[in-house]
Amino acid sequence: MRTNMKLNHTLKSALLLFMLSTIAACTSTSEETNTEAISEPGETGIEATTRRTRELEEEAQARAAAAEERMKRAALGTRVFYFDFDIAEFRQADRDVLNFHAQDLAANRNKQIRIEGHADERGTREYNLALGERRANSVVNYLIVNGAARNQIEVVSYGEERPADRGGSETSYQRNRRVEIITQ
Repeated sequence: MRTNMKLNHTLKSALLLFMLSTIAACTSTSEETNTEAISEPGETGIEATTRRTRELEEEAQARAAAAEERMKRAALGTRVFYFDFDIAEFRQADRDVLNFHAQDLAANRNKQIRIEGHADERGTREYNLALGERRANSVVNYLIVNGAARNQIEVVSYGEERPADRGGSETSYQRNRRVEIITQ
């Protein structure tokens, strides 16, 4: 048993060393390539360095803009937000994604969406309809505060009537406690 633990620890250490040396090798190679300023005819060393610095800054800005666009597309692809049991406030982790949805609605004033509130099967039908509506309205209010117009958004509560998962486990209940954004 002790031999297995020592062998396991040795293998992990070797793997970690290999990964770190690979990262270090890649980093030093890319830095050497990127910081090299090649002078053009009639250009001083300072001018070449200044030009190369400007080029690197432009490349960094382009990469940042591309990353922002990828994040926006991924966020707008997220259309289901889950809630904790008997809670109508969306999770803190969903704020960034909802910000992208609000910005998209603000930028596209003709876009219309429907916010559908859902609940799990526990509780009365009336209570679950009201809970689904409170959940939907918490998302709507956040979107409006962050730039969306009220006339772009329709609110519907289905309560427990349209479950995403018909099971009776806590996992099933979790999937049913949700708000969905539907583009119209």
